[in-house]
Amino acid sequence: MAMPDIHQGYGFPIGGVVATRLPNGAISPGGVGYDINCGVRVMARSWTCRTSCRTWTGSRTRSTNFSPAVSASRAICTSTRQSSTGSLHDGSRWALREGFARPEDVAHTEEGGCMAGADPDKVSRNAKERGATQVGTLGSATISPKIDVITKVFDAKAADALGLRVNQAVVQVHCGSRGLGHQVATDYIELFQRASNRYGYQLPDRQLVCAPLDSPEGQSYLAAMNCAANYAWANRQVLTHHIREAFETGLGRQGAQPGSFPDLRCSAQHGEGRDAYRRRQEIRVCVHRKGATRAFGPGHPDVPADYREIGQPVLVPGSMGTASYILVGTVASMTQTFGSCCHGAGRVLSRAEAKRQVRGETLRGELNQSGIVIRAGSMAGLAEEAPKHTKMLIAWWPWSRRRA
Repeated sequence: MAMPDIHQGYGFPIGGVVATRLPNGAISPGGVGYDINCGVRVMARSWTCRTSCRTWTGSRTRSTNFSPAVSASRAICTSTRQSSTGSLHDGSRWALREGFARPEDVAHTEEGGCMAGADPDKVSRNAKERGATQVGTLGSATISPKIDVITKVFDAKAADALGLRVNQAVVQVHCGSRGLGHQVATDYIELFQRASNRYGYQLPDRQLVCAPLDSPEGQSYLAAMNCAANYAWANRQVLTHHIREAFETGLGRQGAQPGSFPDLRCSAQHGEGRDAYRRRQEIRVCVHRKGATRAFGPGHPDVPADYREIGQPVLVPGSMGTASYILVGTVASMTQTFGSCCHGAGRVLSRAEAKRQVRGETLRGELNQSGIVIRAGSMAGLAEEAPKHTKMLIAWWPWSRRRA
């Protein structure tokens, strides 16, 4: 299936959803992607846009506290090998033990922030070393933190359940499994290139390498992928902790009450191949989502308990300078898209072509004039994500009203 934001990627397109039959249907690292469990979370409290955004942009102290998270080369939380292994196995629960999470954070995260079946022994030493110093870092390009303001509510019941309202400021964080997840994908794509031939797959492209899910290679990849997913949840949770500290530095000085800093309201991930569920009570499938988001409907047991009545929160970040959306899964998504939704903006031009056509300094000035304050590691990196070179097709949601 192609989600509305589909665009070219390695092997499978980004914005692609593939379901294979259990127990011996194929699993493909290219169908999951390199940034395993890259995802978004939204934090909010009781601030208005005027209170928090003005304070954020005006405070050098708080900006300085937050800036290390923007750099791909500087970790806010430098892990030892032991703590890195703990994050691979326990995800958000590791962060809770280490003091980087609140119990409600874990409760509001998909799967409680921890995938069962994770086996750190299936993750290569190279991958672990790449991840050892990156817990608490964002990465680059579209991976970013944002301060947004809610301008419109379309579904009052869902907004009430999520604790959101018009003119409320929220913080949106978008990041994934960093170098560890990339290395897991690299390692297993190489392994699967040999396995695909051995299991007799006839593939039109070597980037589509795969193996049966119940094969030794398939089970090893699944265990390593679960580790990378857990690492990504731990990474986002550590960032959440430091975002709270950054707000406390600024808003605390203005008389805010202790504990009044951002609550995690909802979380959504994309880039995994792990959901197995019964569709029409007939077939169990393994769902690959590459740049697509889980969108389970109301009443599904895997939806966090606080949101089970409205459905899985689905976070769709817009392209730079455009709106983002907070949605919820529907019954229709379970029957039409294997419980999946689009992830966000698709590319119109390659990053290289965007840099040839746009100057980062000019783009920053244009965004400032429209009221958008932006910080970037480089002007070249800023140009890559220029709004006119990415496209949001959110009008195609919900699937229950209009199918792509």
